[in-house]
Amino acid sequence: MDKLLAPVKSFLGCETPDAWIEQACKPENLTALLIDHCNCELKAAQTAMFLIRKYAIDEASGQVLLDWAKPYEDFVYGKNRDIEAFLSQAGKLNDLPIKLKPKANCDFAEDLIAKMVRLIKEEFHHFYQVLEIMHQRGISYQNMRAGRYAKAMMKQVRTHEPATLVDKLIVGAFIEARSAERFAKLAPYLDEQLNRFYVSLLRSEARHYQDYLTLAEAILGQDISERVAHFTQVECALILSEDDEFKFHSGQPLAN
Repeated sequence: MDKLLAPVKSFLGCETPDAWIEQACKPENLTALLIDHCNCELKAAQTAMFLIRKYAIDEASGQVLLDWAKPYEDFVYGKNRDIEAFLSQAGKLNDLPIKLKPKANCDFAEDLIAKMVRLIKEEFHHFYQVLEIMHQRGISYQNMRAGRYAKAMMKQVRTHEPATLVDKLIVGAFIEARSAERFAKLAPYLDEQLNRFYVSLLRSEARHYQDYLTLAEAILGQDISERVAHFTQVECALILSEDDEFKFHSGQPLAN
């Protein structure tokens, strides 16, 4: 685990504060932690889908992606949510039915598709796994509004291409890296089932952040360290400052 996390920790500008870990370990916060984690997995898949559809494929292939996501989104946003019906079929929904066709005029399309499709598959699977754990524990799924973390990071994204795409990929890298760091730091304090589960997520989450960074540098065609340094400062400020909400990526709990 230490070897796997070493590059993650060197990429992030700070560690998760102990005060957040203490808050996350409280039994009364477990429900909120799992629900937000579940939402985060779906949002990660949706974000990757958006990037593929916007930059790398034509409209027909875009519809294939939308159809792939539909059962998940029907469950999340539908009025009549049947968790047992969804869980009974979710394992059959994880494979993309056909190969996506990359745009002919996009040099990075194939690489973006390959990395993001793999990420989507894994995030869908993680969504299913968290949902299954919640169901076992009698925790109902709920939609939760986004916390300040992702919104504040996205506010820093530049509004001209290719800078917009590069910045979005860098933001994705920080979200995935922070997730991996928190899984590792939180796991020893949780019950055996959640401990094993969070440790099992580390390898994929650690690879996701590297995939995002590799894509960002390849697309820009030059060093991205200046932008990474900028987002490092922004991300650290969010993690280390007080936050009035408890979420998987929230900052320090408000001092009482």
